[in-house]
Amino acid sequence: MIEVATANINSFASGRADFVQPSDQLITLTYGQLQDLIQEAIERATTPLESRIESLERKVGSGEGGEDAPDSHKRQDNLLQIVLDLRANMALKGELEVLQEITARERAYDRQRIAKLERVEPQPLQKDRGEILRALIATNGGKMLAKDARQKMRISKSSFSQLLATMKDGLGIKGYHQDRRNLVLFIK
Repeated sequence: MIEVATANINSFASGRADFVQPSDQLITLTYGQLQDLIQEAIERATTPLESRIESLERKVGSGEGGEDAPDSHKRQDNLLQIVLDLRANMALKGELEVLQEITARERAYDRQRIAKLERVEPQPLQKDRGEILRALIATNGGKMLAKDARQKMRISKSSFSQLLATMKDGLGIKGYHQDRRNLVLFIK
């Protein structure tokens, strides 16, 4: 089984001109790629065994090679080995299912972390500045150039962009029709 996985990894890297020995390589795989490699290795290992079992079942079902056949002990040993291999493969499939569950939990955890990072909570000073900006835009007829609003509020460009990010629910931003480099702020 390990040989099949090693062969898959080696074939993954064999197309490169700067090939390094497999023992010296550092490979980064995503969960999905690792899962695909393991699944492919299991399938490669189980497919020949399944075909051997089917052929042996056909032979046993058709009555070929009765108990008095001279090589019946070899066949029994082969059947025993096949059963042992299938049990090992079933254990690997169980491990694969566990890995898939872990992968799903990790992905869900990552999505939660990303959602928390995307949520921008305004600070108290930003709330006050947000109210001031909203009042400034309202007194200007509901629309105002972002550059003019920033200058009137005397805020740095980075602080103003952070303020706009926290107010994305209450304010709309679009390009100015005469010069798309300038932004127009409006109240939603």
